[in-house]
Amino acid sequence: MKISAVTTRPFRIDLNRPIGDANSPQGRRALAGLIVSVHCASGRGVSGGSEHGGAETTGISIAPADAGDAIRGLAELLVGADPRGVRGLWQRMNDALFKGGAVGVAGDAMGSLDVALWDLKGKLAGEPLWRLLGAADPRVRAYASGLDLPLADAELDAYYRRMAAAGVRAGKLKVGLDLQHDLRRLAIVRDALATAPVGCGAPALMIDANEYWAPKQAVRRVAVFEERFDLTWVEEPARRWDYRGLRTVSRAIRAAVATGENLDCLSQYRPLVEHGAVDIVQVGTNAGGITGALQVAELAYAFDLPVAMMNSPGSFLAHVAAALPNHLMIEVLDAGRGAIFDRDLVLRDGYLHLGERPGLGMVLDEERLAAAEAAAREAAAGEGGLDAGAVPAGRRAGAGLIEHPPERWP
Repeated sequence: MKISAVTTRPFRIDLNRPIGDANSPQGRRALAGLIVSVHCASGRGVSGGSEHGGAETTGISIAPADAGDAIRGLAELLVGADPRGVRGLWQRMNDALFKGGAVGVAGDAMGSLDVALWDLKGKLAGEPLWRLLGAADPRVRAYASGLDLPLADAELDAYYRRMAAAGVRAGKLKVGLDLQHDLRRLAIVRDALATAPVGCGAPALMIDANEYWAPKQAVRRVAVFEERFDLTWVEEPARRWDYRGLRTVSRAIRAAVATGENLDCLSQYRPLVEHGAVDIVQVGTNAGGITGALQVAELAYAFDLPVAMMNSPGSFLAHVAAALPNHLMIEVLDAGRGAIFDRDLVLRDGYLHLGERPGLGMVLDEERLAAAEAAAREAAAGEGGLDAGAVPAGRRAGAGLIEHPPERWP
């Protein structure tokens, strides 16, 4: 049983609504990336959701659009290896990236290959990943995340009411550019989530500044929020690596500080944990794929810290969240990022319920993927090859210095 090949396919899909934050208040309306496939030549299991005794089995994942070269370089370390030794193959890739570090595009490439390897391992075993990772309960508590700064108030209300109709009673609002604007909208989120038919008590409310504030700005702003709302956490109130600043915020507010979603590797989490700068550790595949996510979650567990799983296309990270003893809630949204997948899970009663399909439970819709692949090639053939509509904005002018509202709100 050996890895026979690693392939990639570009895609571009239009989202069903804009998504954005304090750094990109007008948002973006498309998602571009690569489908990464790790092929096993003589496996027994499932490929694309169908039984194929002895036929090729393929694990899949998603990578950033610019990670192709790095993926092809790391693939040379995998071809010919037994795909079931996922952690050993992760270490092989991590060692190869030692000098430059498993960060940036190289880290993205390693993480996407790791996810595909875990998907492949589950398919070869004929087991869903949640069971392969040792979870006893295939459900995970969810919270609604709108990536919602581009939404008008009526759209914001409608979104969180849809999530509440599925039993979700926790939500996170993008904030940071205009305090009064943010206060009004958080009340909209609270009232919408309160319509959920299950649960009791007030909804859990979170805010996310996406590193837009300086630490003392964050303390002043959150103090005003906490006069009116009981916040569960404040996300990225300062720069991701600023353990002194994040610790300052954590000690000055009642809410927990959540951070970590944009860190690249386990070593970048250590200063935050060691210096008491993080109260809720965000876990995702940015820091080395599923293997890296497990390492981060274990670090948090050693310090009695809860973790919160990031969003992912098709919510495949729910498989990992279900296996973590210190997991709090997983981020979910409905912006259409999983449009090219059929997924084996359902959001009900405030939880993501995972199914029995092997691996990540995601099957590519070849018809939709073909259209998305054609759209990606058309965008790449445009001026300069830049797909601006699908690229997240950088840090916004004024971040860490002044609040700088957009010229117009949605």
